[in-house]
Amino acid sequence: MPIIRVQTPSARYDVYAAAGLIDSLHPRIERLAGRLPRKVFVVTSSPIWALWAERFCASFAEQPVALFLDPGEKHKTMASVETLARQMARAGADRGSLLIAFGGGIVGDVGGFLAAVFMRGIPYVQAPTTLLAQVDSSVGGKTGVNLPEGKNLVGSFHHPLAVFADTQVLGTLPDRELRAGLMESIKAGIIRDRSLVRYMEEHAREILARDARALEKVIAASIRMKAAVVSRDERESGLRMILNFGHTLGHAIEQATHYGALLHGEAVGWGMIAALRIALKRGSITRAQAERLEELIHRYGPLPPLKVRAAKLASAAGGDKKNIGGVRRFVVPLGIGNAGVIEDVTQAELEDAARYMLAQARES
Repeated sequence: MPIIRVQTPSARYDVYAAAGLIDSLHPRIERLAGRLPRKVFVVTSSPIWALWAERFCASFAEQPVALFLDPGEKHKTMASVETLARQMARAGADRGSLLIAFGGGIVGDVGGFLAAVFMRGIPYVQAPTTLLAQVDSSVGGKTGVNLPEGKNLVGSFHHPLAVFADTQVLGTLPDRELRAGLMESIKAGIIRDRSLVRYMEEHAREILARDARALEKVIAASIRMKAAVVSRDERESGLRMILNFGHTLGHAIEQATHYGALLHGEAVGWGMIAALRIALKRGSITRAQAERLEELIHRYGPLPPLKVRAAKLASAAGGDKKNIGGVRRFVVPLGIGNAGVIEDVTQAELEDAARYMLAQARES
């Protein structure tokens, strides 16, 4: 079983990636916590719970209290956090309680934020059920919710006790969700792991066919990359910003389309194509590298078409939370397997990149 350590100034925990982990959560958590907390809560969604509740609860002596978050980005809000917190309070939660976030990236972000703020912080565990959550959002301690003005504008750094990425639950994941999650693995390769890029190029057929060994290799490599970056820069003061490659315009796409047209990974896929355009114009990658990486992104598509104006996307990108003091920060690849942050990207560059991306999006 791949076990990847995340170690930061404020936390140290392991990410476990293997099949069948949800069958033994109780003893695993008990070993981590020293003893199982008096009350265990699970934030999940109804579809996930319907599929996996029996196996999830099998190892617990007392069934955890299930709290449900409706699927969809529109429910990633402060209102949802308040509703869940009140349900916990009515069910007798206290500072000795433990929360498990069992679901995709939205459940993980909301559940982690709930754990961060309930009674000023209680311990929690991530049990991600989508590929995107397993390779990216469950690792690193970022939690939060959206505002109408932008994505993830309210949140906290709150690390889990552990992350249990059960690869077996991916068997029920729709193909579209799988492909969307793989966009985050492509991102991981582009910014930090050239060998992962090469592996995903050479083994696309096996990966998309859900070959267990191929998927586990991609998942483990993606997690190792993120764990290494987070361990060096916990609070996104420097290196960790490279993890946002493709996300500046990706988040803008989600906001401009009201979080309903694309999955997060799909928006990041288009965002990466736009970022490659800026990198090419800036000369940080060659045309051959840009074409190679674009081909890889499209191979793991198809990415959905988009109908939105380039100026609107560029404007939305101006509200990105990475921007500080009016300085627009933008992540670009420096070759393949390396990335950096530029702080002088212009409105014209953003609009040009968005137009380039949208030209492809209209043809898809």
